[in-house]
Amino acid sequence: MDDSGAYRERLRAPVLWWLLAAGLAGSIWLAYDVPYGPAVSLPAGLGVLVLAAITLIVYGRVLVAVGPEGFRAGRATLPAWAIGEVSALDPEAARAARGRDADPRAYLLIRGYVPGAVRVDVDDPDDPVPYWLVSTRNPQRLAIALRTARDHHRMIT
Repeated sequence: MDDSGAYRERLRAPVLWWLLAAGLAGSIWLAYDVPYGPAVSLPAGLGVLVLAAITLIVYGRVLVAVGPEGFRAGRATLPAWAIGEVSALDPEAARAARGRDADPRAYLLIRGYVPGAVRVDVDDPDDPVPYWLVSTRNPQRLAIALRTARDHHRMIT
């Protein structure tokens, strides 16, 4: 984050998931190597490894960013003028917000392996989405960046 309130974070998959993918590929290799040999087991193991890597890369490349255009979470963008109240949620509050306290109309960008989150109320009467709930590893920093972007936009308009 810099003085302009800019924020950028990729919600990459954790290392443990990569290790599990490698273990799965190794298991597939071993399961096919015993009865069929390396001509079958190596392509099968490598195929599983490649598919798992592609899946983890795509799932973990989601972007959470705050900039002049507003708040970007995945493919969606909330303009700076529509950012309402912002709440940084610790892991326990984030868990409740994702579960029992969730509104089915809310925009959710959730990654279960990321414990923190921010809740951003949508300040647009024409938008049916009441708030965004977005996973982040740095809830406090993201909340500050969102408030800065919102306040800066309100000062210049």
